[in-house]
Amino acid sequence: MPTTKFFKSTRKIIGAGVNYKEILRLTNAPKPEAPVIFFKPISSLLDGDPSSSGTPVIRVPRVFGGKINFEAELGVIIGKRCANVTADQAMSYIGGYCLALDMTGMDFIVNARPRGLPWCLGKGFDTSTPVSRYVTREELPDPVSVRVWCDVNGARKQDDTTANLIFPIAELISYTSRFMTLEENDLLLTGTPAGAGPVGPGDVIECGLGDGIVRMKCTVANEEEDS
Repeated sequence: MPTTKFFKSTRKIIGAGVNYKEILRLTNAPKPEAPVIFFKPISSLLDGDPSSSGTPVIRVPRVFGGKINFEAELGVIIGKRCANVTADQAMSYIGGYCLALDMTGMDFIVNARPRGLPWCLGKGFDTSTPVSRYVTREELPDPVSVRVWCDVNGARKQDDTTANLIFPIAELISYTSRFMTLEENDLLLTGTPAGAGPVGPGDVIECGLGDGIVRMKCTVANEEEDS
């Protein structure tokens, strides 16, 4: 399935926050009682497949003062409509996968959290969700233990495996499906490993799944700059 078709048919982008065990260890935070779920708008999608669009450009909105955070993640693409599925059933509803970046206006998030305000403006800006080409189930037979890594300007920043998710893929699907129907080609972002941090104009982000399943490279520029 080409990325362009994925763009046209996706109706929901669902993110999972704080979902790697190493993040809890580094912050000395308790395990969440349930997955931390948020939404991103479809307009945030950016085609990260170089075969169809060249090197994608992530735009930093002027309101964020020139800095946004990178967060590399495994994306799960729902294969068929489901609601109220159990964790035992959940994996059968997966159509495929992708590599994704969940770009974040972290200053906005940090200010919103203690006041109990929504995250959407920090998560939903245009180009904030670059996604790779579609990865088939056959290409990724072991999604519950796949490496997720990210480099910035050639330096390794993130490197962990989905075996260390706090809430595994099946639990994320099951939990979310209790609250809403998941539809074909909905995108579920499973969370980012420890090491996420700020980038700004001129930075280059490279990330991947495993040692060569799929890779993605993006550049960062100011919102007002033309490509």
